[in-house]
Amino acid sequence: MAAPVSSGVLEAAVYVEDLDATEAFYGGLLGLERLTRRDGRHVFFRCGDSVILTFIAQATREPPDPEAALPVPPHGAVGPGHVCLAADAEQLNEWERHLRDNNVEIEADFYWPNGARSIYLRDPAGNSVEIADKTLWRRG
Repeated sequence: MAAPVSSGVLEAAVYVEDLDATEAFYGGLLGLERLTRRDGRHVFFRCGDSVILTFIAQATREPPDPEAALPVPPHGAVGPGHVCLAADAEQLNEWERHLRDNNVEIEADFYWPNGARSIYLRDPAGNSVEIADKTLWRRG
């Protein structure tokens, strides 16, 4: 029996150390809308139709209280993760200027074999953040 078809990625998580720096980066520099913040644990941001979850890894490794209303299982990661924001191809020059104007180091900027462009940078926790032409993974 085949698995049901997913309609997309609802959320992606990266693990961070400093929520203030994280909020300044994702909310300030990248302009994402902050949805919620719980000091010492997480900040969540709207990114198009998806959400980027930024967590303090150690805080998410604790199992939920047996009486918890939201019994989310423990999770976490060690080392840099990766998240990619989609952009229209025409916006990538604007993104490049915006990053340079804000003294953000661009780690890589190149075109894939299918012609889609990607710009890579690092968040304050060292996670790889990519801003890519939304056609990068288009079918056909």
